Amino acid sequence: MNTSTNTVAKPQRISSRITAGLTALTLGLVIVFGVGFAQGQNDVIHDAAHDTRHTMIFPCH
Repeated sequence: MNTSTNTVAKPQRISSRITAGLTALTLGLVIVFGVGFAQGQNDVIHDAAHDTRHTMIFPCH
């Protein structure tokens, strides 16, 4: 037997797609620059991100 179900995705409004994209971009920039510039006396977040970049062979200097 061949049973097929046709499902059609509902198109999203362009405004909701733009909003989701801008939200993701903003969150990404906050994370990258927040961690990148977070340098203090005992900054564990910056050090962990720095070590992770080296582990993944990603240049950071």
